[in-house]
Formats: sequence, structure tokens, C-alpha cells
Amino acid sequence: MGSPLTTTRRSLHGVAELLLAGPQYRSSGTIRLQVTAGGFGQVAGPLRVQGAALVWEGDQVPLGGTIRDLAMWAGVEAGGPDGLYSDGAGVDLDEALSVDPAEADVIHGWFALGDAALRTLDGDADPVLWPEHFDLAVAVDRVNYGVSPGDASLAEPYAYVGPWEVPDGDFWNAPFGAFRTMAELPDAGALADFFRAGQAAARP
Repeated sequence: MGSPLTTTRRSLHGVAELLLAGPQYRSSGTIRLQVTAGGFGQVAGPLRVQGAALVWEGDQVPLGGTIRDLAMWAGVEAGGPDGLYSDGAGVDLDEALSVDPAEADVIHGWFALGDAALRTLDGDADPVLWPEHFDLAVAVDRVNYGVSPGDASLAEPYAYVGPWEVPDGDFWNAPFGAFRTMAELPDAGALADFFRAGQAAARP
């Protein structure tokens, strides 16, 4: 059994992939999700997560039971975007979800900070919450910038800068580029400063 944050992240990742992105892909041809007030949601549909609930068009249901249960309530066909990518949450449609409201708020708050900070970068792309990795990111001038609520390699939430070709320099502290944990970046200003420092370090 993982920590409350890890189990909550796994459940939210499953919801993002199997209840939001998959049904949206089948109806609208896109897996892109977005940060919304108090959570995240579809870009081409009404479904969203707010706090520890699945919300749509004046109705909502707590994030409990299974993905299959929630899909029945929401009136959608559960399942990921088949064949589009090979990795993902690994959550089964009949797996019992476990969402701690306080930990969900931590994840939603981190995504909200990331969304605000990413929008300070030059470029006209909106931040996208990608369901396969459950991270929020943009790409500007061949550099990926993003925030993650944690993953198999780093359990705690973190921000990252990933140049398509990582240059030399002290800024880079990971094989893919650079990362800083949420504890090191307590607000949107610190997060934006990290992204701008990465942008400067990535320039030829």
C-alpha cells in the first residue's frame, strides 16, 4: 500500500485517462485535458474533476467505487484511448478507487500553480494535462516545461525542464534535463522563476 498521496494520484490518473480522456477521444478526437477550478477536466466535453468529485452539467458524484461505476453515473463509455499510447495509469475499470480529499487538493493546487507559471513563458500554447503521464506541460522552442504530481521515479510532486537536446551546465540535474520538487518551489512565482532559468540555460 502506498502513501495517501500516491494512492490518490493513482486514482486521479485513472479517472483522467479512463473517464475523461478516453471518452473524449472517442467523441472528439483529442486526449488533451486542462486545469479547471479546483481540479481538471475535458477540453471538449462537460466532465471534470473538482476536489474529490466527478462533476458534469449540474450533477456530480464522489470519486469512489470503480471507474465502471462512475462511468455509469456519468453516462459515458469508460476506457482509455485504445492504441494511442502504450503506457498509462495501469488502473483497471473494476479497481476500487481511493481518493483522499486533502491529498487531491494538494495535487489540484500543484496543477493550478503550474498552469499559472507555464502561462508566463513566451509562446502561444496553452498548458495541456496529458493523461498518459498525468502531467501538465507546454513545449516552447524545443524545450518541454511541466509539472507532475509524482510518478514511479519520483514520488513527490515536482516541476521539470526537458530540452529536446540537453546542453552542458550546472542547471541540469537529471538525464532528461532538470527538476525541482514542490517543496523547493512553494508558489507560482518560484515556479515561474525555475522555468525561466531553464529557458535561459537551454538557449544555445
